[in-house]
Amino acid sequence: MKIQNSAVFQEMQSMALEAGRNDQLNKIPTQVNSTSSAQFGDMLSNALNTVHELQQDTSKKVKAVEMGDRSVSLAEAMIASQKSSVAFEATVQVRNKLVEAYKEIMNMPV
Repeated sequence: MKIQNSAVFQEMQSMALEAGRNDQLNKIPTQVNSTSSAQFGDMLSNALNTVHELQQDTSKKVKAVEMGDRSVSLAEAMIASQKSSVAFEATVQVRNKLVEAYKEIMNMPV
């Protein structure tokens, strides 16, 4: 799964700086930065598209091996299968963390 590490790191740095400013001002932020949520949504969408593409590539390679196409080796099909499996498992773990965070936020007293 392709994740832009520099973009994530920059976002974390900006959030840390903003948190430091908020502590100094003793204020609770009342507005959510819409560009951050849009960037997160785009990043999540790109990650899901990448997982989908890996699964389609795996399906094509496995089908080629099953049909006896000599241009695709069994090793290539197995590597593609493992790549898509790892990407899917990572996606499931991210989903689980998001659901866990959502449940935790929903259980917070107002």
